[in-house]
Amino acid sequence: MTDTLDFYFDFSSPYGYFASTAIEQLAADIRRTVRWRPILLGPMFKAMGSGPLVEIPLKGAYARHDIARSARLFGIPYREPAVFPIAAVAASRAALLLQEDDPQQAAEFIKRVYRAYFAEGRDITDMDVLVAAADQAGADGSRLPAGVATDRIKSRLKEEVDAAMARGVFGSPYMIVDGEPFWGFDRFEHIRKWAASAS
Repeated sequence: MTDTLDFYFDFSSPYGYFASTAIEQLAADIRRTVRWRPILLGPMFKAMGSGPLVEIPLKGAYARHDIARSARLFGIPYREPAVFPIAAVAASRAALLLQEDDPQQAAEFIKRVYRAYFAEGRDITDMDVLVAAADQAGADGSRLPAGVATDRIKSRLKEEVDAAMARGVFGSPYMIVDGEPFWGFDRFEHIRKWAASAS
């Protein structure tokens, strides 16, 4: 048994956003620590021959309805962004960069970026929005513009995505606990029950 819960997420995923509001409580309930792992769904969709859920015929309309309904049911602030989905590459790189100095500040940054996009209608592809989120999280936001442009951080994100896919990750949110995979915000209770039975 490990003491971590690997939480894979993409900033363009509304279900990933919902999960981000409750993942720390889930981890505490099963006596684990969250390891926040930003990924990009684009390469995964390509590997699966798929695309964003809301763009799939028939299923997309249901997904949009379910996303809004889930937010209401769980009391999570939500409004569909003007541009949705997006490729939040810079935000993912920024999260990795901030994790190097302070994982707790990085976690707060991640939650603030998610809220900015899915609750406040802000454009998280705008570097100024990311800098502000980092500052609000207690980090030095001024580091982000240059930091996310380095080859080292670009490579780190690519490695994270490749490693995630090697572990079977294909969506957001995706959680791995003691080697056991769970996909989706609706799997939190499954994780609690599985962890209890495994112990």
